Amino acid sequence: MNIWVFAQEANGAPTSSTLELLTKARGFGGTLTAFLGGDAAGIAGALGEFGATKVYATGDLGGKLPGVAVSAAMKAVIDGGDAPDLIMFPQSYEGRDVMSRLSVQLDRTVLTNNIDVSVEGNAVSVTTPIFGGNVLVTTAFSGSGPFLAAFRSKSFVAESAGGAAASVVAAPVPELGATGAARVTAVHTEETHGPKLDEAAIVVSGGRGLGEAAKYEMIETLAKLLKGAPGASRAIVDAGWVPYSYQVGQTGKVVKPGVYIACGISGATQHMVGMKGAKNIIAINKDKEAPIFGIADLGIVGDVHKVLPKLIEALQGRG
Repeated sequence: MNIWVFAQEANGAPTSSTLELLTKARGFGGTLTAFLGGDAAGIAGALGEFGATKVYATGDLGGKLPGVAVSAAMKAVIDGGDAPDLIMFPQSYEGRDVMSRLSVQLDRTVLTNNIDVSVEGNAVSVTTPIFGGNVLVTTAFSGSGPFLAAFRSKSFVAESAGGAAASVVAAPVPELGATGAARVTAVHTEETHGPKLDEAAIVVSGGRGLGEAAKYEMIETLAKLLKGAPGASRAIVDAGWVPYSYQVGQTGKVVKPGVYIACGISGATQHMVGMKGAKNIIAINKDKEAPIFGIADLGIVGDVHKVLPKLIEALQGRG
């Protein structure tokens, strides 16, 4: 089985999603290759550590739109004779952009939003949650590859294999014509403090039960005291209390921290899909019938406006 993983880099290192996909893919044996839109010199070691033996790299894209450039480079390598059986993509904006364009170029079906994949011989199937994660559907690809599949963040656990640095092979972007005219002129990165939401060991999330936007400060204070990250339900994101980047749920970020504290969150299915994989779930809600208590390891039936200040006070008192 020849497997490619579409790799992404951030701050000089592979993204967590990249390492998760490499970890899963190397378990199938065969050949494992990473494909990067950019210069791989700085991350070839890390990619090799997690199982990649080779990295196809486009080199500096010079401002080209990544989806257009990388999909074209992938198509050129495949046409050149190195066709993979399966290409695994992260369920990210760039991952989906590259995959959708490559799908058209190769005339291949894509399967997105998956949480698992299995390989038996040359047969590949993926598992996808539907109906808010209440039902899992397994879909098998038919025919021959390349098969294209995208996976949610945190579907797999990233584990080092201790491999040597991957060899880097140039995969230059071919002439793109009019489709290559688009350029990235600016990138806005929202300022964050503390651990990233989808990588934090502790996540403290607030919901509509906080009552008003100003009360979200309690969530941020508690998260900081616990050295965790603040999160939010879709309800308060839609209400404009906090940015979308804070949203946990099916249409936000999927998190799997050691501890997840849900404050004033009733537990809509959309939200629970994004956090039910946490090792320990603590729910604080004044409604004892709130659905969130159905998956909580510890439930506190109480008013967040009384419980959180006491908890913050106790933590601050510990110095």
